[in-house]
Amino acid sequence: MRYRSPGYTIFSWFNYTFVLLLSLLCILPLIHIFAVSLSSKGPATANIINFWPVGFTLDAYRQTFDNAYFLRSFSIGVQRTILGTLFAMMVNVAAAYSLSKSEIKFRGRTFYTWYFIVIMLFGGGLIPTYLVVSGLGLTNTIWALVIPGAMSTWNIILMLNFFRSLPAELEDAALIDGAGHFRTLLQIYIPISIPGIATVGLFTIVGHWNSWFDGIIYMKNMKDYPLASFLQSIIVNDNMSLTGIDVRKLESFSNRTVKASQIFISALPILCIYPFLQKYFVKGLVLGSVKE
Repeated sequence: MRYRSPGYTIFSWFNYTFVLLLSLLCILPLIHIFAVSLSSKGPATANIINFWPVGFTLDAYRQTFDNAYFLRSFSIGVQRTILGTLFAMMVNVAAAYSLSKSEIKFRGRTFYTWYFIVIMLFGGGLIPTYLVVSGLGLTNTIWALVIPGAMSTWNIILMLNFFRSLPAELEDAALIDGAGHFRTLLQIYIPISIPGIATVGLFTIVGHWNSWFDGIIYMKNMKDYPLASFLQSIIVNDNMSLTGIDVRKLESFSNRTVKASQIFISALPILCIYPFLQKYFVKGLVLGSVKE
């Protein structure tokens, strides 16, 4: 049996306790929202619900799934996340693969590297960005939510370090066999870089799903809002017209329970995706580290 010093034991218990408390801080608000969404009007209005429903009812979920605005925004949010993630991964992986080469193989690599670093530190600003998007005719289209934020210098740096950690002999062997750079990237680098791609992909998915500001800026009609922008409008701005609740129905249930149900439903896709990417995410945390 391995000996563990008292200091190691104390540190382990402190570490476990800290991680447990941190996990509770993340999951308890979601449990509270779920409990509110399943509660009746009286307890929800009185704000007496903790982590268990009071006056169990499914009226809030029935009202949510009957809301055409919510279903449309949910659909737009899914489309935006899928298109945005695919487009961003194409751009970032291709850029990272190019920048992972030496100056001998890629002339001008140093210039492009510093270019990406500068644009990461200094942005053009909101107004110039809006003028560019508007000038290209992208406003009020889903591409206004996909193209402007496709390139992420941070994600490029993560993938660049991961590509650099791969053996250079793999690429040399592929080039000797007649493969070009595109074929080498698609058939050699990408299959063995799944942990890094999954990690960057998870960051991109969460970023697109939770992004609300660009939807409000670039979409002229509220019916074209993605889900995050829709929730921001009904929760922060308290726009009752988007909740789909007839004022006459407020006597039977509370708009607070409907908002809670919509928030909980919006969190489910990420909660369902994360377990499948977790095994890659743990490996991706050591992007660019020394491997034996």
